[in-house]
Parts: sequence; C-alpha cells; structure tokens
Amino acid sequence: MSEEFKTIETQEQLNSIIEERLKRDRESRSKNYEGYLSPEEVEKLKKGYEDTIIGLNKQIEDSSETYKNYDTEIANRDAKIKEYETASVKSRIAHETGLPYDAIAFLQGDDEESIKKSAESLKGLVGHGAQTPPPVTNLPNLKGDKSTLRQTLSELRE
Repeated sequence: MSEEFKTIETQEQLNSIIEERLKRDRESRSKNYEGYLSPEEVEKLKKGYEDTIIGLNKQIEDSSETYKNYDTEIANRDAKIKEYETASVKSRIAHETGLPYDAIAFLQGDDEESIKKSAESLKGLVGHGAQTPPPVTNLPNLKGDKSTLRQTLSELRE
C-alpha cells in the first residue's frame, strides 16, 4: 500500500477503477464456485431427468397393461393342474382297487386318502368288479383242417 492516493476527477477514471474491482471480484467468485453447475446447466439436467421420468412412467404403464391378466391366468392354470393331478390319482386308485375305468367318474375327494375311501366304498356297493365271462368251450376241434376254418368263415359272413 505504498501507492499514493489519487483523486478521481472524471467519470471515466471512476468507471475504470470500478471495472477493475468488479473484475477481481468476479475472478475470486468464479474460483469459489469452480465445479458447481450454472443455472443453465441445472435447467438442462432437470429437463433431462423429467424426460427420463416421463419415459419410465410410460414403460411402467405399458408393462402393467401387459401383465395385468397374468394373475388370473396363473390361477386358472394352477386350477387345471390340480384337476389333472386329481384325475391321475383317481385313475391310479381305481386301477389299484380293481374298479372299471368308467367308475372313475364316481370317485370323490381332493386328496389321495379321501379318493381311496371313496373307491373302497364304491367297490363295496358295486361288488367285486365286473364278472369275467366264462371260457368258451363249444369251439369246434381245429386240428389243421381247412374245412373247419372255411365253415367258420362262412358262418361269420352270414
């Protein structure tokens, strides 16, 4: 501060002094705010984020529209799978207990134990299952004679 005080006599001198001080102030402030974003850059970022949010919301809406019926479809498929499993168990149990295939429709229950009880009670009502036909005993003696075979074929044609 060895400078001597100079009086300011004109407006230009005042303007140059003020301009110099403002320039130093701007430089010191720009050093303080180095690395910060300007308001214009913040607006650009904000606009970019808003566009991204709008795009993601659109994707969410599209996805929810696509997948909205999946819960009911899965429930329907689970019901079908359970129905097929129950039918399979009924078939197996009917076969094990000796019931005819047509008797499967009369078996009731949702689990294996209840289906077995139903099969046993149905077998008790029906009896011991279908009666096997007696063996055929009145067949002609077929010892390689072609005449007997011809006679049987002619009887079949009639």
